[in-house]
Amino acid sequence: MRVSVFTEPHRGARYDDQLRFARRVEETGFEGFFRADHYRSMSDDPGLPGPTDAWLTLAALARETSRIRLGTLVTSATFRLPGPLALLVAQVDQMSGGRVELGIGAGWYEREHTAYGIPFPAVGERFDRLAEQLEIITGLWGTPSGETYSFKGEHYQLVDAPALPKPVQRPGPPVIVGGRGPKRTPELAARYANEFNLPFQGVAETAAAYQRVRQACERVGRTASGRPPLVFSTGIVVAIGRTDAEAQRRAAPLHVKSALPPEDAVVGSPAQLVDRLGEFAGIGATRAYLRLTDFDDLDHLELIAAEVLPQLDGIR
Repeated sequence: MRVSVFTEPHRGARYDDQLRFARRVEETGFEGFFRADHYRSMSDDPGLPGPTDAWLTLAALARETSRIRLGTLVTSATFRLPGPLALLVAQVDQMSGGRVELGIGAGWYEREHTAYGIPFPAVGERFDRLAEQLEIITGLWGTPSGETYSFKGEHYQLVDAPALPKPVQRPGPPVIVGGRGPKRTPELAARYANEFNLPFQGVAETAAAYQRVRQACERVGRTASGRPPLVFSTGIVVAIGRTDAEAQRRAAPLHVKSALPPEDAVVGSPAQLVDRLGEFAGIGATRAYLRLTDFDDLDHLELIAAEVLPQLDGIR
């Protein structure tokens, strides 16, 4: 089981907070540092000092770290045009020496769009745009050197793009697609993604989502095409403590009303988190993202690194 840390800087974090945290993630043995891509808090708390841009932050972290994977869970397709997005992710991949991953979704939080003047079309159009973006981004990355890339879709048109710069990872950085959508999400993951992620849900719901994606892989011919099989991953909200009181203290932010859908958190001991990771491994997950809410609580990070990570080698 590969384990990364997932953070939400829109709750309130400066770049320096994220840098300190990412460095400790690297030092303590986690696989990666991933962050949300949001432009405002989802609760009444404004999240001072304010939002930080995901890809600007990851570019800086790429130069300040040396081992950990870096990526988004997830970039909203409404925020950036696909051509420039492919370019900037490729550049950050170069800056990191090939450690970047692109999690991308259709976008869902209308309030941040209206706050900053970002168009927010209906859900069907958002998924149409996401599908075109996935084809364009992977197409640009996969275009051989010296050739150009063109695309004509309903929402985006590219003519003779030089498809530069090239990312270090070829044919491109891993693409992560996820979510609870029962129809279009599984198909998009099957066609374009390297990884399918279902975050913050229970084991049974996650298993059902994985099965829908496996069926989509069969329908689109991925299984027979010789492409590598999808990685299946989970996201877990965690509040772990040496005592129940410590765990409950860390869980307090989880009770604040927000725009997020209900989440299945693990609140308790390191052993409980190990057990939950084992349950997810049992349904096919080989990667997990642990959501930690407090950038100042390095002890939480270090506790998980010391008492959970060493127990995962035997989890399959």
